[in-house]
Amino acid sequence: MLQVNYIAENQQEVIEKLRIKNFDASQIVPQLVELNKQRKNLQRELDDSLSESNKMAKSIGQLFKEGKAQEANEMKGRSAELKELGKKLADDLQQTEIKLKEAILLLPNIPHPSVAPGKGEEENEVLSNHGNIPELGANKLPHWELAKKYDIIDFDLGAKLTGGGFPVYKGKGAKLQRALINFFLDMAIDKGYNEVIPPLMVNEDSAYGTGQLPDKEGQMYHITADNLYMIPTAEVPVTNIYRNVILKEGDFPVKNVAYSACFRREAGSYGKHVRGLNRLHQFDKVEIVQVQKPENSYDTLEEMKNHVKSLLEALGLPYRELRLCGGDTSFTAALTFDYEVYSAGQERWLEVSSVSNFENFQANRLKLRYRGENGKTQLAHTLNGSALALPRILAALLENNQTEKGIVIPEVLQAYTQFDIIN
Repeated sequence: MLQVNYIAENQQEVIEKLRIKNFDASQIVPQLVELNKQRKNLQRELDDSLSESNKMAKSIGQLFKEGKAQEANEMKGRSAELKELGKKLADDLQQTEIKLKEAILLLPNIPHPSVAPGKGEEENEVLSNHGNIPELGANKLPHWELAKKYDIIDFDLGAKLTGGGFPVYKGKGAKLQRALINFFLDMAIDKGYNEVIPPLMVNEDSAYGTGQLPDKEGQMYHITADNLYMIPTAEVPVTNIYRNVILKEGDFPVKNVAYSACFRREAGSYGKHVRGLNRLHQFDKVEIVQVQKPENSYDTLEEMKNHVKSLLEALGLPYRELRLCGGDTSFTAALTFDYEVYSAGQERWLEVSSVSNFENFQANRLKLRYRGENGKTQLAHTLNGSALALPRILAALLENNQTEKGIVIPEVLQAYTQFDIIN
């Protein structure tokens, strides 16, 4: 979340910058600033009341020692009034702090200066294209037909077991899925990331910590009996490892990688572009997460982007890099780059990775700080990226590598699959 003092000192700037994300903060920012003033005034009054009450308690004792019982009892009456006032001030302060927190949680992160205005994904900026688009014959098939032809993914069986958007991977399809996971993990570990296996459910504090709540509440699967949430991405538990943690200078860089299943309700998604593996309720993903000092976070963002590119190039997939406009940049991100691969069977681009810098937005929610060389603590920066999300990678691999003899497996995966073709 944004810092209250920053908002108070830069009200108009905050309002203008959030307009880039198509968020109207013109009402909430003044309300928030007023609540912060009330909070400060109540805190000051409470501190003064407590101070006076403490001084009075000492004076009462002294008066009794001096035999001035009448004066002491009169002062006890005033002290009781102060205690009642203190209780009321403490209650008012608590209620004001709750209202202030509720208000500030509604504000998205400030976009980076390079983020352009825009309403949605159609206005994202394509920065570069890499690789050659495969030229397939007239008999090319989309991945859902290839999956059926070679009996490697069963969408109907998944629908029977659970519902739409929960595919069953079979035979060589299951082994290819596992090969991709291991390949992505090994590549990240080679780049200095520490592997962790996180829980697939998180509590409410974790969901608030990384910004899924309250913004994405309707998109998460909520286990109401236990008030737990199925994770939409490993970013949530992995970043929350550092909730309420103070890091040291020597801890940087903090680099973690995690494989997990991910769960998203995807409410409102429909149409031809959600067919097959294009949009699922449960999918696998390898996530890279870094915590950095503020002055190093944008260099780290470039490092993470280059890692994603290296994976796509190793797989031989044509891809393009996009910088997201304000309307498509997430609630929590300051700057996001997307990577899309070309799906030759569908003749369209598919998003397979987002790499984002959240600056100190998540860290402020998490109370994730580090102690600098001067001994003072300050908020760290958090970053994450898909490296990579599997469903659309698998879709593109199946479609782009289809031949009359079968689906050719990229060379970098053959040591993992122990086969070089699906036929």
